[in-house]
Amino acid sequence: MNDHEPVVDLQLDRAHSSRIYDYFLGGKTNFLADRMAAGSVLGVFPAALVAARINREFMHRATRFLAASGLRQFLDIGTGIPTRPNLHDIAQDVTPDARVVYTDNDPIVLAHAAALLHGRPEGRTAYLHADVTDPEGILGAPRLLDTLDLSRPVALSLNALMHFVPDDGHDRAHGIVETLKSALPSGSVLAMTHATADFSPEAMEQILKIYADAGTVLQFRPRAAFARFFDGWELLDPGVTLSHQWRPDRPEDATHVTDAEASCYAAVARKP
Repeated sequence: MNDHEPVVDLQLDRAHSSRIYDYFLGGKTNFLADRMAAGSVLGVFPAALVAARINREFMHRATRFLAASGLRQFLDIGTGIPTRPNLHDIAQDVTPDARVVYTDNDPIVLAHAAALLHGRPEGRTAYLHADVTDPEGILGAPRLLDTLDLSRPVALSLNALMHFVPDDGHDRAHGIVETLKSALPSGSVLAMTHATADFSPEAMEQILKIYADAGTVLQFRPRAAFARFFDGWELLDPGVTLSHQWRPDRPEDATHVTDAEASCYAAVARKP
């Protein structure tokens, strides 16, 4: 490190949502505070391991579908710690010239960003350290604009992210997503998942407290509030569903998990 490079505070003494998720996925980039918080979640909601896995599998299927449908540009906000296959691995496996921009606010993800940048030589991958609560900053970042052409369709991925943005009485989360959507041209796509308390309200109430005690505010949303994120765009079949039920690779994959175990809505929509 030279004198001009900023020192990154990895904040290892506090639990972080991306590192808790990494633990649920069986990753190794998590620390004592993250494992303690994850253990508390598992104590009240043992299916968290299943929910995390099927949420990740939704991202795989949606990315593969969108790349096969002709999308060549992807903006993945709330990327999380690299866990292969990452979004660019899947997109560039289908279409090698795909361009991908990853964004996250966890300093640990920043430290591991190089793992996200080894894509196909025909395409491009870039990483932007930023927060979804500043959508204008993301959209105007030179690194994003050097990688993606916002005059052409973009697949926007918000995977298990917006439940970390509470509304604070101002419908903030929907406003952020609308800002992102409005910057994208016709033919762009929004692929999104979001945790819900519709099926396990008591367990989810306890999870809210566990995360709050760790310094992270969550807001689980019901089906109608999740569906509003797609207002004005055309939902692709099968519409709003649970994460494991969106275009499963095998029919039995849609039935081996209960609604309560999933507790996460998913949908994909296209801008007219």
